[in-house]
Amino acid sequence: MTAMTTSLSNNTCATIRETVSSQEWQVRVDLAAAYRLVALFGWDDLVFTHITAKVPGTPHFLINPYGAMFEEVTASSLVKIDIHGSKVPPLSDAEVNPAGFVIHSCIHAARSDAHCVLHTHSLNGVAVSAQKEGLLPISQFAMSVLHSLSYHDYEGFALTEEEKPRLARDLGSSRFLMLRNHGLLTVGGSVAEAFLGMHRFEAACMVQVRAQSGGAALIDIPGAILGRAREQLIQVRNGRGAELVWPGLLRRLDRRLPGYDS
Repeated sequence: MTAMTTSLSNNTCATIRETVSSQEWQVRVDLAAAYRLVALFGWDDLVFTHITAKVPGTPHFLINPYGAMFEEVTASSLVKIDIHGSKVPPLSDAEVNPAGFVIHSCIHAARSDAHCVLHTHSLNGVAVSAQKEGLLPISQFAMSVLHSLSYHDYEGFALTEEEKPRLARDLGSSRFLMLRNHGLLTVGGSVAEAFLGMHRFEAACMVQVRAQSGGAALIDIPGAILGRAREQLIQVRNGRGAELVWPGLLRRLDRRLPGYDS
């Protein structure tokens, strides 16, 4: 057993579960699942990005233990922090990266609907974020994103308090944010919603990179069709949104990377 595995096991699943509310435990399970799904889909960047979720009925948030690979994260290993990134009870022995919470904290503070913030450095996402035109209207995947997409210019590693107001301003009321030269970010009213948004966002970027590599002229989706995207998405998902696919994603995770709910 590695040192990291040992540290993640200091607080047992039973101990944490008995300490927190049932609502918090469910968010912990969903958030741990999201970390493992990000790893399963290959969007992780070792230990250097984060997914955060709000603890229901509190001003607190859950974040990954710094140094844990995403496929190692469990419900009980997640660390509870305040808006400043400081640990709060039940206290964990795991390290937290306060700098990694800079982006997340300002979004959680600015958006009451930001129950989950998911940020990646996927290769396709970073590639498109480095393109002047950003995400192009060339795929059905892009239709799921473009109706609620904003951009934030690169200011170096996101470590300073000074950048927070600009991040919040640039996101505005959007659900998707492209951090130029940096990566992708989604905001959701639930962990499931943020994850499904990232799945669509990442797929749109992947298609764009592949389509561009073919060298042929690209076909833009007409603006009139893009304008109907929001209404059509509701029809496609039977009005159930991310909850339509989340149970299936958890079943896939149970088969391939079980243990997130411990």
